[in-house]
Parts: sequence; C-alpha cells; structure tokens
Amino acid sequence: MPEVIFPGPEGRLEGRYHPQRAKDAPIAIILHPHPQFGGTMNNKVVYNMHYAFHKMGFTVLRFNFRGVGRSQGEYDQGIGELSDAACALDYLQSLNPNAKHCWVAGFSFGAWIGMQLLMRRPEISGFISASPPANMYDFSFLAPCPSSGLIINGTADRVAPPKDTHALVNKLHEQKGITITHTELEGAGHFFEDHHMDDMIGHVDTYVRRRLTENTR
Repeated sequence: MPEVIFPGPEGRLEGRYHPQRAKDAPIAIILHPHPQFGGTMNNKVVYNMHYAFHKMGFTVLRFNFRGVGRSQGEYDQGIGELSDAACALDYLQSLNPNAKHCWVAGFSFGAWIGMQLLMRRPEISGFISASPPANMYDFSFLAPCPSSGLIINGTADRVAPPKDTHALVNKLHEQKGITITHTELEGAGHFFEDHHMDDMIGHVDTYVRRRLTENTR
C-alpha cells in the first residue's frame, strides 16, 4: 500500500492510501486512537477497518495525526486533530472527485474526531464509531446528527464504559431522519482483543454493505 505525504495545517501528514481501480469508487478515511496513549494509524483496529473497507470496494486513506510518526506538529487537544482529519478528507476527495459515497470510521479518540468531522462535512454519508469514549469527551455537538451510522462497543470495555455509550446512543435515537445502529459485543474490551476483532469487523462489513445497497443517508 503506497505511503503518502500530504499537506496538513501544521506541516506534512503521513498516511497510507489504498485506491480502487474504479474511478467512482466510494471513499473512506479511518481515524486512529489517542496520540498520547500510543495511538497511530497502524493500530490493529484501524488497520483492520482500513482493509475491511478496501475489501468492500472503497478507496481508503488512514493517516497519523500531527506529532505521530512522520506527521509534523504536536498534539492539540483534538482541535488540531479535527483540522488534520478535514485536510485528509480534502486530500482523499482531490484524488477521487467522482466518488459516489464518503464514509468516516474512527476508533476511540478517532471516533470522537470522526463524529465532529461528520458535523462539518455534509458529503459524509455514513460513519463507524468503534469504542467511542463518551465518558471522556463531550458528544453533545451531535445535535442533530447529520447521517446514519454504526456505533460498536464491547460489554467489557473498561476504558469507555458501556453505560456512557448507551447514554450517547439513546440521545441520538431521539433524532429524526437518521438511524443509529448500535451493536454491543459480549465480553469484548476496548481494543476488541482476540476473536472479538473478527466479530467487530464482521459487523462493520455487514452494516456497510447493507447501507451501500440501500443508497440512503
């Protein structure tokens, strides 16, 4: 998979770009967990989601937030990281101007950034939020949530407790015009260790394939 370097708000950003042959293939960006707790674009959840989207026919980009790997800059409390994600989406769209669909998938801290990006970019037609840290970050900006998506977490998540995820999902369920699908994996931890990774990716695959056939927001 080709390494790419593209311009970000604070200098260059490092990514991995995996195109499809079809010029109008859907596009997806994948966002990694917290930079200050070892999160990188090579995190297992991020890596597996990247390949899952590519197998489904998406042109995919994952990248390192500022200050991670070869990406320039330094951690910026989520504000700068949201700008990084917007630049990554701009870059992906510039290479794929005829993409039919645009998705964002994020894991943990990346899920929080992804949901904020969703609010800013009306062209995003679907999202995956894996282990969203609703206990650590304010998700109240999702009012209303602009597109349907999948929130997936584990019952044994000690980093982002399930009760906080339930509260987030319940709040989003009250909104009209979109459908939030919530899947909880029995016994899975925050990082979907062991066989839970395959289960999580399987649910993502099923959900995204169904949404692509429905062709709805």
